[in-house]
Amino acid sequence: MVFYKNSYFVNKNEVNYGLITEFLIINTTPKKLFFIAAFFLVAYGKVYASSEMTARGEYIVRVAGCNDCHTPGYAEKGGNIPTNQWLIGAPVGYKGPWGVTYPANLRLLIPNLTEDQWVNFAKNLQARPPMPWFTLRMISEPDLRAVYQFIKSLGSAGVQSPNFVPPGGEIITKYIDFVPVSAQHWSGFSHLSPK
Repeated sequence: MVFYKNSYFVNKNEVNYGLITEFLIINTTPKKLFFIAAFFLVAYGKVYASSEMTARGEYIVRVAGCNDCHTPGYAEKGGNIPTNQWLIGAPVGYKGPWGVTYPANLRLLIPNLTEDQWVNFAKNLQARPPMPWFTLRMISEPDLRAVYQFIKSLGSAGVQSPNFVPPGGEIITKYIDFVPVSAQHWSGFSHLSPK
C-alpha cells in the first residue's frame, strides 16, 4: 500500500513556495488493514453515539423544564439563553414552609460524579420544593445517562448556589415567595370572575 504525504517548504534563496511530495511505503497485510479499518469504525461509532446521546440529553433538559430554575433568566427570556449559560444554578431562592431552597449548579455537580453515580443520585433523590425530584426519578436510566452526557459536555461553569436556609433562618439573597395565594385575592386574569 502506498500513501502520499505532502509538505511545504520555503527555499531560502527564493521567495516562492514549493511542494515536495514524499512517498511513504507501508507494508501491510489484508489482516492488518482489516483491524485498522475496524478500529476507525468503532471509534467513529462511539463518537456518533456520543453526539446522539448528548443531543438527546439536551432535548430532555429542555422539555423537562430543568432550565426554568437551574438557568438564571431562562423563563423570563422565553428560553432565549445561550447554551453555554445553562444549568449554572441561581442565587434567587424559593421560600416556603420548608425554608429557602436554591437551584443547584448542575455544571459543578456533574463533574464530581461518574455516570453511574449520577443515575443513582437521580433515582434516589428526595429534595425540598420546588425541585420535582419525583419526576426526575421517573426518567429512564438511558435518558438520565443522556442528560449526564449533555451536562458534562457543557463543562464546568458558574459558582456554587447559596446554601439552604431553614425556616426562620436569616435570608441574605433575593427569593421568590413560593406559597400559594387564594384566587379571590387576584383579579389580574380576565377569565376569573369574582364570587
